Amino acid sequence: MRIALAQIPVVADVASNVETLERAIDFAATNNADILLTPEGSLSGYTHQFATQTVEVALRDITAKAKAVRLGLALGTCFVENDRRCYNQIRFYDRGGTYLGFHSKTLTCGSLESSPRGEIEHYAVAPLSTYELDGVRVGGLICNDLWANPGCTPQPDPHLSQQLAHMGARVIFHAVNGGRSGGEWSQVAWQYHESNLRMRAHAGAVYIATVDNSFPADIDCSSPTGVLDPQGNWLCRSQPRGEQFLSFDIAI
Repeated sequence: MRIALAQIPVVADVASNVETLERAIDFAATNNADILLTPEGSLSGYTHQFATQTVEVALRDITAKAKAVRLGLALGTCFVENDRRCYNQIRFYDRGGTYLGFHSKTLTCGSLESSPRGEIEHYAVAPLSTYELDGVRVGGLICNDLWANPGCTPQPDPHLSQQLAHMGARVIFHAVNGGRSGGEWSQVAWQYHESNLRMRAHAGAVYIATVDNSFPADIDCSSPTGVLDPQGNWLCRSQPRGEQFLSFDIAI
């Protein structure tokens, strides 16, 4: 499986995000990738407040472009489903453009009060699922789903990466959009995120492909972008800031 990774800027403007995603698709197609992974909220922006119809139209355009070049997608976006609830998702499409389903962010962030406040109030959660891509079982996780930051996770850590491994997933696609300031605690968070990526790949004996939002471009990302093997070693990784594209073959 050849995985393309797009460490790209994610902003509130859907039209700008579409232009960026089109660049990522062009890169992936040029490099004969099987699937492209994008950051959390990369189409809609990382927000529950977006124009639903605008995102629906943009989604049709992006998926049609990917289908035309036979590129699968693990696309990060927020989206209002038919149940009229908003989900922070990774949407999976195969190379023929068939929609397989979505993973919704499960460990939504919130304050640690008895009645948590924050994104936990705005996004619905769906059951954990896996999907079949070219004969390979895969799963998705979004940002805090993987590392359960103790400063913003009101619920217990259910070890979702381990659950996906037990469900047969061989590859986990991890879409990130982490906050950072460039200060000391950004460095602490980077170390925590990288350690969790390595430890959980090793514990589940799974490949993890992970990619972060690169906006703003003058500050290091909150987490590394790259691919880890089932022993927890980095197979490839990008530079820590700015727009970066990678592709890498994993042998399953």
